[in-house]
Amino acid sequence: MKLNHFYKFLFYINLFTFLFILKIYANEDISERVKKLTLELRCMTCQNQSIYESEADFSNDIKKIVRAKIKEGKSDMEIKKFLSDRYGEYILFKPLFDYKNLFLWLFPFIMLVFGLFFILSKTRKK
Repeated sequence: MKLNHFYKFLFYINLFTFLFILKIYANEDISERVKKLTLELRCMTCQNQSIYESEADFSNDIKKIVRAKIKEGKSDMEIKKFLSDRYGEYILFKPLFDYKNLFLWLFPFIMLVFGLFFILSKTRKK
C-alpha cells in the first residue's frame, strides 16, 4: 500500500514539473513575440527609436497592449493593423502593403522602367 502512495506522489510531482516547464516555455514564447513585434514598431515620442528599445511611457503602454493582444490569440498582422488604425501608419517602420500604399511600393520600379526607357530612347537616337 505504501508503494502505491509513492507512485501517486511521484506522478503528481512529474505532472506539476511538466506543467511548470510548459508555463515557462509559453511565457518565453510570448516574450519573444513581443520583442519581435515591438522591434518593428516606432516610438511616437522618441526620434525613430523602436518601441522595444525605448523606455518612454508611450512605449511601455504599447508593450502592454501588444502582450495583451498576443495573449488574446491575435496574429502579428492583426496587432499591427490595430495599432496602425489607432495611431496611424507612422507607428510602423515598414508600412503595410495595401491599396493606399501601392504607389509607395511600386514607385521605385516605375522609375526604373522610365529610366530604362529614357536611356534606350537616347541611345537609339545616336
